[in-house]
Amino acid sequence: MVGAGAFYVWAPAAALAGSLMWVSLLLAGTIALLNAVVMAQLTINNAVSGGAYRYGQKYISPQAGFLAGWFFLVGKTASAAAISAVAGRYLWPENPTVFAVALVAVFALANISGLRTTAAISILIAVIVVGFLIATLLGATGDVTAFALEGEASAWGILPAAGLIFFAFAGYARMATLGEEVKNPVTVLPRVIVLTLLGVLVLYGAIALTLLGTLGAEALATSEAPLADIATASMAPWVIAVAALASLGSLAAVLAGLSRTSMAMAQRGDLPSRLGVVWERTSSPAIAELTMALGAMVAVLVVDPIWLVGASSSAVLSYYAIAHGAAIKQPESERILPVITPWVGLVGCVGLVATLPWQSVATGGVIFVVGLLVWALKKKPTLNH
Repeated sequence: MVGAGAFYVWAPAAALAGSLMWVSLLLAGTIALLNAVVMAQLTINNAVSGGAYRYGQKYISPQAGFLAGWFFLVGKTASAAAISAVAGRYLWPENPTVFAVALVAVFALANISGLRTTAAISILIAVIVVGFLIATLLGATGDVTAFALEGEASAWGILPAAGLIFFAFAGYARMATLGEEVKNPVTVLPRVIVLTLLGVLVLYGAIALTLLGTLGAEALATSEAPLADIATASMAPWVIAVAALASLGSLAAVLAGLSRTSMAMAQRGDLPSRLGVVWERTSSPAIAELTMALGAMVAVLVVDPIWLVGASSSAVLSYYAIAHGAAIKQPESERILPVITPWVGLVGCVGLVATLPWQSVATGGVIFVVGLLVWALKKKPTLNH
């Protein structure tokens, strides 16, 4: 979760919500928590790779499951491309696109070598990034206690800001897409999903309040690097480097989830069967990993990052909306949450999609229509001549 979004969402969110940005954070965190507990409930009864693709398929319909998988693949491919593009701009500004493509290739190869390698890389990056963020907050310059609630912010500012901040949480349910490769998934996955989300919510709350208290809403809204602005002189130069490192951690996890979802879809006949082949040496879907990485590389080369972010934003919320629909359909014997929980989560996801910028909403609509067309073509009966 603690990736590029932890460094970049605060300024645009403050521009929309002003000093009430903390309300947007609570709203985004609440929706993320609803998504997390519902995904945990689904995972307990379905410890399989594929996440909401398999849940939608089982509890709603094959078409709903396919659309969930489609939203995940398109949205997260766009996300991987956008993350690598951002990292490329900071790590090698002279040749950002070439470097972004190289980053996708390197992390795809790391995933092919096995999830233990991916996990080790992710843990190392997470420890460094979280430690750096805590140190930055503790050493923040300025009067943090000056936090105030002045400033105007309408509901239409708070809601789009929540939509932006929500994507700083993305990743809490990624483990659900790797279910078949986790030991004791029924116990481990719900615990990991919920507890890590709560921990990140506390961290983000500290970041938001520190930024508002130190910089003020107006200065925060125009800041290009908010965490660098509150850091001490000795730590400020490291902010960009650690932000880039956080992006790399996100990239590794996104690519791993992409390959496992495409593998699950291929094994069930919704994508070409070769994507479901598992490399016995590392138990990883090597062909799926390479295919998804290639898609991200092409996206980096031909699509503007703004459109990549829009596609990811709309698609990921639609993915979770289908997960909530699946949880609503679960039988009473499988529920550990009241049925109102997925209903509230469903409304929250749809509400955030509706308040995103029109470009993001339009992109999500195009993804949905193309997904329906792909499904229709896939199910079209073959004519006998």
